[in-house]
Amino acid sequence: MARKFDLTKPNLTKKLARFADLAKFPNTVEVADAYKLENKFELAGSWAKELFKNENPITLELACGKGEYSVGQGYMYPERNFIGVDIKGNRIWKGAKQALEDGISNVGFLRASINHLDRLFAEGEVDEIWIIFPDPQLQTNRERNRLTSPNFINRYREILKDGGIVQLKTDNPPFFEYTKEIVAELGLKTLCESTDVYTDLEKGENKYLCDREKELRIRTFYEEMWLKEGLKINYIAFQL
Repeated sequence: MARKFDLTKPNLTKKLARFADLAKFPNTVEVADAYKLENKFELAGSWAKELFKNENPITLELACGKGEYSVGQGYMYPERNFIGVDIKGNRIWKGAKQALEDGISNVGFLRASINHLDRLFAEGEVDEIWIIFPDPQLQTNRERNRLTSPNFINRYREILKDGGIVQLKTDNPPFFEYTKEIVAELGLKTLCESTDVYTDLEKGENKYLCDREKELRIRTFYEEMWLKEGLKINYIAFQL
Protein backbone atom coordinates (compact mmCIF):
# COMPACT_ATOMS: atom_id res chain seq x y z
CA MET A 1 0.00 0.00 0.00
CA ALA A 2 1.38 3.40 -0.95
CA ARG A 3 2.10 5.79 1.88
CA LYS A 4 -0.36 8.64 2.23
CA PHE A 5 0.88 12.08 3.21
CA ASP A 6 -1.28 14.73 4.77
CA LEU A 7 -0.38 17.68 2.59
CA THR A 8 -2.38 20.00 4.82
CA LYS A 9 0.38 19.83 7.43
CA PRO A 10 2.45 23.04 7.08
CA ASN A 11 5.79 21.42 7.95
CA LEU A 12 5.39 18.66 5.38
CA THR A 13 4.30 21.10 2.69
CA LYS A 14 7.33 23.25 3.47
CA LYS A 15 9.69 20.27 3.23
CA LEU A 16 8.24 19.15 -0.08
CA ALA A 17 8.62 22.67 -1.46
CA ARG A 18 12.25 22.72 -0.37
CA PHE A 19 12.91 19.33 -1.97
CA ALA A 20 11.46 20.71 -5.21
CA ASP A 21 13.75 23.74 -4.93
CA LEU A 22 16.83 21.57 -4.42
CA ALA A 23 16.09 19.65 -7.59
CA LYS A 24 16.33 22.95 -9.50
CA PHE A 25 19.18 24.66 -7.63
CA PRO A 26 22.25 24.81 -9.92
CA ASN A 27 24.60 24.61 -6.91
CA THR A 28 23.14 21.38 -5.54
CA VAL A 29 23.63 17.76 -6.56
CA GLU A 30 21.48 14.96 -5.17
CA VAL A 31 22.64 11.34 -5.04
CA ALA A 32 20.20 9.86 -2.55
CA ASP A 33 20.83 6.31 -3.79
CA ALA A 34 24.65 6.40 -3.81
CA TYR A 35 24.69 2.94 -2.23
CA LYS A 36 23.46 1.56 -5.55
CA LEU A 37 26.43 2.88 -7.50
CA GLU A 38 28.53 0.05 -8.91
CA ASN A 39 31.16 2.45 -10.23
CA LYS A 40 32.24 5.97 -9.37
CA PHE A 41 29.62 8.72 -9.58
CA GLU A 42 29.65 10.60 -12.88
CA LEU A 43 31.11 13.78 -11.32
CA ALA A 44 33.92 11.96 -9.51
CA GLY A 45 37.16 13.56 -10.62
CA SER A 46 35.45 16.58 -12.16
CA TRP A 47 33.54 18.30 -9.33
CA ALA A 48 35.55 21.51 -9.59
CA LYS A 49 35.24 21.70 -13.36
CA GLU A 50 31.56 20.75 -13.64
CA LEU A 51 30.03 22.33 -10.53
CA PHE A 52 32.25 25.38 -10.11
CA LYS A 53 33.68 25.86 -13.62
CA ASN A 54 37.23 26.08 -12.28
CA GLU A 55 40.12 23.90 -11.13
CA ASN A 56 40.38 25.23 -7.56
CA PRO A 57 40.92 22.98 -4.52
CA ILE A 58 37.90 21.44 -2.81
CA THR A 59 36.98 21.48 0.88
CA LEU A 60 34.14 19.29 2.18
CA GLU A 61 31.94 20.07 5.17
CA LEU A 62 30.50 16.74 6.32
CA ALA A 63 27.07 16.46 7.95
CA CYS A 64 26.86 20.15 7.10
CA GLY A 65 23.30 20.81 8.24
CA LYS A 66 22.43 24.33 7.11
CA GLY A 67 25.91 24.75 5.65
CA GLU A 68 27.03 27.68 7.79
CA TYR A 69 30.68 26.66 7.52
CA SER A 70 30.63 26.12 3.78
CA VAL A 71 28.93 29.46 3.15
CA GLY A 72 31.13 31.26 5.67
CA GLN A 73 34.33 29.94 4.14
CA GLY A 74 33.03 30.63 0.66
CA TYR A 75 32.85 34.32 1.52
CA MET A 76 36.37 34.28 2.94
CA TYR A 77 38.18 32.28 0.27
CA PRO A 78 36.92 32.90 -3.28
CA GLU A 79 39.96 31.02 -4.61
CA ARG A 80 38.74 27.74 -3.08
CA ASN A 81 35.67 25.55 -3.59
CA PHE A 82 33.43 24.33 -0.76
CA ILE A 83 30.90 21.50 -0.80
CA GLY A 84 28.55 20.87 2.11
CA VAL A 85 27.45 17.23 2.33
CA ASP A 86 24.34 16.04 4.16
CA ILE A 87 21.64 13.46 3.50
CA LYS A 88 18.91 15.77 4.83
CA GLY A 89 17.68 17.95 1.98
CA ASN A 90 15.55 20.07 4.28
CA ARG A 91 18.73 21.10 6.09
CA ILE A 92 20.98 21.97 3.18
CA TRP A 93 18.24 23.98 1.47
CA LYS A 94 19.01 27.02 3.61
CA GLY A 95 22.73 27.09 2.81
CA ALA A 96 22.17 26.38 -0.87
CA LYS A 97 19.57 29.14 -1.13
CA GLN A 98 21.77 31.64 0.71
CA ALA A 99 24.75 30.89 -1.53
CA LEU A 100 22.63 31.45 -4.64
CA GLU A 101 21.02 34.64 -3.37
CA ASP A 102 24.37 36.08 -2.26
CA GLY A 103 26.12 35.10 -5.49
CA ILE A 104 28.68 32.87 -3.79
CA SER A 105 29.68 30.81 -6.80
CA ASN A 106 32.34 28.73 -5.02
CA VAL A 107 29.89 27.03 -2.63
CA GLY A 108 27.88 23.96 -3.54
CA PHE A 109 25.94 21.23 -1.78
CA LEU A 110 25.71 17.48 -2.14
CA ARG A 111 22.70 15.63 -0.80
CA ALA A 112 24.07 12.15 -0.22
CA SER A 113 25.14 9.75 2.50
CA ILE A 114 28.63 10.28 3.88
CA ASN A 115 28.93 6.50 3.95
CA HIS A 116 29.59 6.55 0.21
CA LEU A 117 32.11 9.37 -0.19
CA ASP A 118 34.55 7.00 -1.86
CA ARG A 119 32.04 6.46 -4.68
CA LEU A 120 31.21 10.13 -5.04
CA PHE A 121 34.72 11.60 -5.30
CA ALA A 122 37.89 10.50 -7.07
CA GLU A 123 41.12 9.60 -5.34
CA GLY A 124 42.94 12.76 -4.24
CA GLU A 125 40.12 15.05 -5.39
CA VAL A 126 39.55 16.67 -1.99
CA ASP A 127 42.06 18.91 -0.19
CA GLU A 128 40.44 19.26 3.20
CA ILE A 129 37.53 18.01 5.32
CA TRP A 130 35.70 19.86 8.09
CA ILE A 131 33.52 18.01 10.59
CA ILE A 132 31.48 20.53 12.56
CA PHE A 133 29.63 19.35 15.69
CA PRO A 134 28.64 15.89 14.46
CA ASP A 135 26.46 13.49 16.41
CA PRO A 136 29.09 11.86 18.69
CA GLN A 137 27.39 8.44 18.50
CA LEU A 138 28.75 7.53 21.93
CA GLN A 139 26.95 4.20 22.28
CA THR A 140 29.49 1.38 21.98
CA ASN A 141 27.55 -0.32 19.20
CA ARG A 142 27.56 2.93 17.21
CA GLU A 143 31.33 3.41 17.01
CA ARG A 144 31.47 2.70 13.28
CA ASN A 145 29.12 5.63 12.75
CA ARG A 146 31.38 8.16 14.47
CA LEU A 147 32.77 10.45 11.80
CA THR A 148 36.30 10.10 13.16
CA SER A 149 36.21 6.31 13.51
CA PRO A 150 38.69 4.20 11.50
CA ASN A 151 35.71 3.22 9.36
CA PHE A 152 35.30 6.80 8.15
CA ILE A 153 38.96 7.81 8.22
CA ASN A 154 39.64 5.01 5.74
CA ARG A 155 37.01 6.53 3.46
CA TYR A 156 38.60 9.95 3.80
CA ARG A 157 41.92 8.42 2.72
CA GLU A 158 40.26 7.38 -0.53
CA ILE A 159 39.34 10.92 -1.55
CA LEU A 160 41.85 13.23 0.18
CA LYS A 161 45.05 14.26 -1.53
CA ASP A 162 48.33 13.18 0.08
CA GLY A 163 48.74 15.23 3.23
CA GLY A 164 45.06 16.22 3.22
CA ILE A 165 43.72 17.64 6.47
CA VAL A 166 40.71 16.69 8.59
CA GLN A 167 39.44 19.26 11.10
CA LEU A 168 36.91 18.67 13.88
CA LYS A 169 35.02 21.05 16.15
CA THR A 170 32.91 19.49 18.91
CA ASP A 171 31.35 20.42 22.22
CA ASN A 172 31.53 16.79 23.38
CA PRO A 173 34.70 15.99 25.43
CA PRO A 174 34.32 12.16 25.27
CA PHE A 175 34.06 12.31 21.48
CA PHE A 176 37.06 14.64 21.34
CA GLU A 177 39.12 12.23 23.47
CA TYR A 178 37.99 9.31 21.30
CA THR A 179 39.15 11.17 18.19
CA LYS A 180 42.56 11.88 19.72
CA GLU A 181 42.94 8.20 20.60
CA ILE A 182 42.06 7.08 17.06
CA VAL A 183 44.46 9.60 15.52
CA ALA A 184 47.24 8.26 17.77
CA GLU A 185 46.36 4.60 17.13
CA LEU A 186 46.46 5.12 13.36
CA GLY A 187 49.77 6.96 13.57
CA LEU A 188 48.36 10.13 12.03
CA LYS A 189 49.99 13.51 12.47
CA THR A 190 48.18 15.89 14.82
CA LEU A 191 48.61 19.45 13.56
CA CYS A 192 46.78 21.15 16.41
CA GLU A 193 44.46 20.38 19.31
CA SER A 194 42.61 22.52 21.83
CA THR A 195 40.08 21.83 24.57
CA ASP A 196 38.93 25.46 24.48
CA VAL A 197 39.54 26.87 21.05
CA TYR A 198 38.20 30.38 21.64
CA THR A 199 40.22 30.93 24.81
CA ASP A 200 43.32 29.68 22.99
CA LEU A 201 42.61 32.02 20.10
CA GLU A 202 42.42 34.95 22.50
CA LYS A 203 45.77 33.96 24.00
CA GLY A 204 47.31 34.05 20.52
CA GLU A 205 50.07 31.60 21.44
CA ASN A 206 49.28 28.82 18.96
CA LYS A 207 50.43 29.70 15.43
CA TYR A 208 48.26 27.05 13.77
CA LEU A 209 45.14 28.38 15.46
CA CYS A 210 46.05 31.97 14.69
CA ASP A 211 46.62 31.15 11.02
CA ARG A 212 43.10 29.66 10.82
CA GLU A 213 41.38 32.10 13.11
CA LYS A 214 38.92 33.40 10.52
CA GLU A 215 37.59 29.91 9.81
CA LEU A 216 37.54 28.84 13.44
CA ARG A 217 35.46 31.85 14.42
CA ILE A 218 32.60 30.87 12.11
CA ARG A 219 29.81 29.85 14.46
CA THR A 220 26.81 27.71 13.65
CA PHE A 221 23.36 28.32 15.11
CA TYR A 222 23.78 25.48 17.60
CA GLU A 223 27.31 26.47 18.51
CA GLU A 224 26.04 29.88 19.56
CA MET A 225 23.54 28.17 21.87
CA TRP A 226 26.18 25.91 23.41
CA LEU A 227 28.54 28.81 24.01
CA LYS A 228 25.76 30.69 25.81
CA GLU A 229 25.38 27.62 28.03
CA GLY A 230 29.06 27.88 28.91
CA LEU A 231 30.24 24.83 26.96
CA LYS A 232 33.81 24.81 25.70
CA ILE A 233 34.57 24.04 22.08
CA ASN A 234 37.15 21.35 21.38
CA TYR A 235 39.17 21.38 18.16
CA ILE A 236 41.61 19.04 16.49
CA ALA A 237 43.29 19.07 13.08
CA PHE A 238 45.11 16.01 11.78
CA GLN A 239 46.76 15.00 8.55
CA LEU A 240 46.29 11.84 6.50
